[in-house]
Amino acid sequence: MKTRITLLLMGVAVLLAVPSLVSQGLVNAAIQMLIAALFAAAYSLLCGQAGMLSFGHAAYFGMGSFATVHAMNAMGGSGILPTPLMPLAGAFGGLVFGAVAGYFATKRTGTYFAMITLAIAELVHALSPHLKGTFGGEAGVSTTRMPGWGIAFGSTNEVYYLTLVWVLVSLALLYLFTRTPMGRLTLGLRENVHRLRFLGYNTHGISIAVFALSAMFSGLAGGLQVLNNEAANYLVFDPSLSAAVVLNTYIGGVKVFLGPVLGAALMTFFGYAVSDLTQSWLLYQGTLFVLVMMFMPGGLAGLFSLLGRLYNRFGLQSLIPIVLLAGVSALMFTAGVTFIVEMLQRLFSQDYQAMAHANASMPWPSITLLGKSWSPAAWTTWAVPLTLASVGLVCAVAAKHWLHQLTSREEVAHTAFAKTSSPAGAAQ
Repeated sequence: MKTRITLLLMGVAVLLAVPSLVSQGLVNAAIQMLIAALFAAAYSLLCGQAGMLSFGHAAYFGMGSFATVHAMNAMGGSGILPTPLMPLAGAFGGLVFGAVAGYFATKRTGTYFAMITLAIAELVHALSPHLKGTFGGEAGVSTTRMPGWGIAFGSTNEVYYLTLVWVLVSLALLYLFTRTPMGRLTLGLRENVHRLRFLGYNTHGISIAVFALSAMFSGLAGGLQVLNNEAANYLVFDPSLSAAVVLNTYIGGVKVFLGPVLGAALMTFFGYAVSDLTQSWLLYQGTLFVLVMMFMPGGLAGLFSLLGRLYNRFGLQSLIPIVLLAGVSALMFTAGVTFIVEMLQRLFSQDYQAMAHANASMPWPSITLLGKSWSPAAWTTWAVPLTLASVGLVCAVAAKHWLHQLTSREEVAHTAFAKTSSPAGAAQ
């Protein structure tokens, strides 16, 4: 417990120091990471804890965004809602719309529930460009951050710290909710809703309450987005945002409270860092999601938990070689697959096809990658990535075999100790 608190305090200290450690561009990326982390944590309350898979959570994020932008224009950053408290308008918008949508969606479970949430989100996304009075049409609604509580909120750093405070407070409230009796009943919705109903609980009412709470914190995240961008348009209802929060949550891991937070932060930074380097970054993101679901159902948080259990079981000295071998495996396999994807992306691009058509004497022009020219017609071009990927797979198999041997030796030693410690073994 003390270790977790220490790590948590260290993480908060790092977050507080971010503006003094990185550039303003990275500070803006950190704001997006914090907002995505809160959105994922709010979604995990519904999906991870209550077991209700929603495919349209962007609707409540978007409602919170427009509630905040209209509140900012109406109140001008003063009165009962100064600028630092403006995200409360987003929370209220998400809560109200979430309660109404949740009433209908939670009448069904499983696939039908997921389809209803998707239909609601698609309906809002389709209607928003046409309701210009509320959503501003395709141009959206713009606003301006006004000073409040003696803070101008004119710099990125001030917006970062405001976002950080709201995200930390919201995460603390979400965690405290999981420790309440209501939070335990939420787990009951996931594990056995029929037994809860048999015990006399109003499961529909509980489902609506959890749905509304998740929508409320999603709307608060949308309000923080407006404070950062000073605008909102119908793209906040886009289905890609609903898909992104599902991917972020499951990549991080729904079994651990901070798992979705970790997944959202890492994947947001991944998109920020990689989207300028390659056009295939969405392919990499989807591939990572598939690999996590196939080989790490517990997500990244589950991987860290597994490493912690292995450390307690075998110790650091026995674990380091396996971890290093697994790291080399992941690095080499990733390098090989990335090389192939980037080569194919350039090979089938319109620019390359036009260049090949213009130069009939050279039907396979060289492709520049990693500062070097590679000929698509040369077998060595494809032998390099295939060798890297193959070596990576061999290293992965070796790491798995090594871990299996370590586990087998421990089980044999434990069995031998149990036999010698028993009365019959001592008599022999």
